[in-house]
Amino acid sequence: IQIPVHIIELMTELSASNKKIKTTGKSVILVTGGTGLVGKAIEDYVNSSPTNPDETWIFLGSKDGDIRRRDDTEALFTKYKPTHVIHLAAKVGGLFANMNQKVEFYRENVLINDNIMECCRIYNVNTLVSFMSTCIFPDKTSYPIDETMLHNGPPHPSNEGYAIAKRLIDTLSRAYAEEYGCNFTSIIPTNIYGPHDNFSIANGHVIPGLIHKCYLAKKNKTPFTVWGSGKPLRQFIYSRDLAELTVWVMRNYKSPDPIILSVGEEDEVSIKDAALSIVKAMKFEGEVIFDTSKADGQFKKTASNSKLRKLLPDYKFTSIDEGIQKSVDWFVENYETLRK
Repeated sequence: IQIPVHIIELMTELSASNKKIKTTGKSVILVTGGTGLVGKAIEDYVNSSPTNPDETWIFLGSKDGDIRRRDDTEALFTKYKPTHVIHLAAKVGGLFANMNQKVEFYRENVLINDNIMECCRIYNVNTLVSFMSTCIFPDKTSYPIDETMLHNGPPHPSNEGYAIAKRLIDTLSRAYAEEYGCNFTSIIPTNIYGPHDNFSIANGHVIPGLIHKCYLAKKNKTPFTVWGSGKPLRQFIYSRDLAELTVWVMRNYKSPDPIILSVGEEDEVSIKDAALSIVKAMKFEGEVIFDTSKADGQFKKTASNSKLRKLLPDYKFTSIDEGIQKSVDWFVENYETLRK
């Protein structure tokens, strides 16, 4: 069944910064990181859905202001007067970027999150939904992980700077609720992929990086080399699915405790399986090599979506093969202009 929420479409453009907004209404939803993977998926979702005249959607990108800076952040809140905020903006990157820039991943994310959360308090925002990640859970833990286990031990050393900064979102969501009565909550998605991703081979996440690698291997008639053994396991969620569920959380979920948004445990796949799905979608017929001299990172981080399933038992996720095919098709069609 469809998510039981009112859905909207984007109606006008804010010409000053070339970002789309809704017609003026009672609710103003500000989306930070609105030009990235999840932000564009939310925009596409609301743009293709029936109009709700009571909502105005504003999608911000880095060109609209540097939210690492408090004055820039306050200027955005003063300008748009949001009633709701979906906070997607973050300094993000793949395994090797996280390993090499731990200080930057910690400091920049702490600055961003502190500015957004405090401005939501000061400007009386009704609802704040912030994003975390399953990679911030304890490295040594039992599986499947659930929302109650977030602080039960240190994260994997490879991304501890990012992980500690992101964990503070949960701590502060509860603290703001207790001290100020704020309706702040957080989402924990599993590995996200889809159109509008960062397809950088050096700094992107696993699926977009492999899509780009496979594309170049096909173009140059060279082997398709996958870093690592391919054995680690992941739950991948297609960005459009995550967009639908995020809007549902904003409208319907009223707890400061985080909620995991993920496909089920039974839909976990290996990096090798994902790579071979990309090979099929790209129609690549060359050699596939798994370079075991490269680090694998965390072997698995299986997450339970039981909380989500209790609230939305009939939600249908996009399959990994269908999502990868859509992502590959979008990548090929937009290769010249996409982030890479």
